[in-house]
Amino acid sequence: MPPFVPSHLPLRRRTMIQAGAVGLLGLGMNHATALKAADRQGIAPGGGSAKSVIFIFLSGGLTQHDSFDPKPDAPADIKGEFSAVATATPGVSICEHLPMLASRSSLWSQVRSLSTPYNGHSEGHMSVLSGRTPLPTAFNGSKPQSTDWPSIASVVGDAVAPRNNNLPPAVVLPERLVHREGRIIPGQFGGLMGSRRDPWFIEASPFNPISYGAYPDYEFHFVRGRERNDKLQFQSPNLSLPQGLSRSRLADRDGLLSLLESQRRDLDRKGTEASFDRHRQSAISLLTDAAVQRAFDVHSVEPAVQERYGRNAFGWSCLMARQLVEAGVNLVQVNLGNDETWDTHDNNFPLLKDCLLPPTDRAVSALLDDLSERGLLNETLIVMCGEMGRTPKVNAQNRSPGAKAGRDHWGAVQTVMVAGGGVPGGVVVGESDKQGAYPIADPQRPENLAATIYHALGIPETAAWKDEFDRPYHIYHGEPIRFV
Repeated sequence: MPPFVPSHLPLRRRTMIQAGAVGLLGLGMNHATALKAADRQGIAPGGGSAKSVIFIFLSGGLTQHDSFDPKPDAPADIKGEFSAVATATPGVSICEHLPMLASRSSLWSQVRSLSTPYNGHSEGHMSVLSGRTPLPTAFNGSKPQSTDWPSIASVVGDAVAPRNNNLPPAVVLPERLVHREGRIIPGQFGGLMGSRRDPWFIEASPFNPISYGAYPDYEFHFVRGRERNDKLQFQSPNLSLPQGLSRSRLADRDGLLSLLESQRRDLDRKGTEASFDRHRQSAISLLTDAAVQRAFDVHSVEPAVQERYGRNAFGWSCLMARQLVEAGVNLVQVNLGNDETWDTHDNNFPLLKDCLLPPTDRAVSALLDDLSERGLLNETLIVMCGEMGRTPKVNAQNRSPGAKAGRDHWGAVQTVMVAGGGVPGGVVVGESDKQGAYPIADPQRPENLAATIYHALGIPETAAWKDEFDRPYHIYHGEPIRFV
């Protein structure tokens, strides 16, 4: 497929030359976004109040019954083993193993009616992460394709003017979603927009490609349960300099300017720049600016703050997300667990109770508190969901010998938690039936969820991007969800 060019943001020759300088520094085309800011005339406000989005993705599929949409009056094989507890919002109950979020329900709302037609992981990932229900042409659930729909992160990274040119506009952490068999899950990337519009993936767990659980505290096995693995670790990314480019050489601004100008003259013989362009400085400061480095460093944060979030992959990921949006990143996707972490066919209730819900409850609650205390919650939209829900009935037969009961794939309905970004707290949008199987009120599609994110960030409804053949691809495919 041909590379894309944004329809309302044409690149002038000067900007293309500067982008070449970024490539020389080894930063890749993802970081050319900063250069494009010089050509932007601004995006018309779309009515949203958010500056950033934190998209918490629960890959594998969180069961709606055992989290935000309990069915206490349903038969035992639907209700499950957990009790429902009242939240701070009158008339709203959630799972007993989310007590911290229950006490903070005035800060968040929920959508109990998000639905897709897919019971497969890859199809669900593509649909929810891209905000498109129909599968793209030549969709392959085993690998990403250049014909895939762009991810929400890629769209936001292109459509919203950067707030801080020292940082990429869209980041995914702490790792890509990779199946335990090694295949990379589609839906996370630029797709039709081209690989240069992939979000920036922060690999904070490079030695743990198939992590399950809040490591290094523990990992879990779907049958054996909670275990220790001292090899698992979570580390801040190493923003190292490209090979052959030392810090002292970067410090030599005159020498670096000569290097960049030499490349520019090879591309354009018509003139020279008189000063070191601020966008070039932004690209370099990604590697040298101490403030930028701190945005990625969670281990140097005060111990009490780390304890609030949890000293584990879930807590540190949410803490890093807060630091990144505070530093100026437009969208941070936080994968709380790798592919299938929430895929509780087996041992659903022990794993949720002991391994999954407590660190999520703690980390997300700390994130809400932290943003609220810093005055950032109203300008930061938080969205938390997976690619599907789980079956209404607890499965009668376990897939693995020795395993306890679980719930299977169910795309027909799931619950989404939404907070901040101008969304009022304590609101429940939509309703599932008595079995938690299908929406019966205000059904919502992935297109509406994506539109909610785009609208909150002020992206106009007419926004589109075009490929090099001038073919438009509209960004909105649904209406923003109304929280009333």
